[in-house]
Amino acid sequence: LLQRYNIQISSKECVVLGRSNIVGMPVAALLQSCNGTVTVCHSRTQNIPQKVRQADIVIAALGKAEFVKAEWLKPGAVVIDVGINSKPDATKKRGYRLVGDVDYTECVKVASAMTPVPGGVGPMTIVMLMKNTINLARHSIGLPRMPLRNSIHRNLSHRDFIST
Repeated sequence: LLQRYNIQISSKECVVLGRSNIVGMPVAALLQSCNGTVTVCHSRTQNIPQKVRQADIVIAALGKAEFVKAEWLKPGAVVIDVGINSKPDATKKRGYRLVGDVDYTECVKVASAMTPVPGGVGPMTIVMLMKNTINLARHSIGLPRMPLRNSIHRNLSHRDFIST
């Protein structure tokens, strides 16, 4: 997503909330490989709001509903919410609604760019899985893989993936 929207990572302060082997640590390594200065926070990290306040890029992947608050964010920060949590909601037929690790309603007012939950990272994950499947099929018949930047979804915007 950061590459797709030409968001510079090099020399930026990046905070990754969560250190799982599935999301947190691989994302931290990816940001470091793009020359971002990365801080990884976890359940025992002290002063998380202060660390988030310094970040130009925040990746939330810790599994706590609406954990990140708007007052924690640096104005103009880019926020990617990987979390998906259920929150009780008596107004919904199923009795709950899906929310991320970030308080979207308030944080979107502070961030320069932000992924919603649902409809943000999830659809992009599906697109990348499909792309990897296509690349595997191409490899199996001796064709080169499709490059990331010239993929079949190049001209789509994030709005094409948000369900209404």
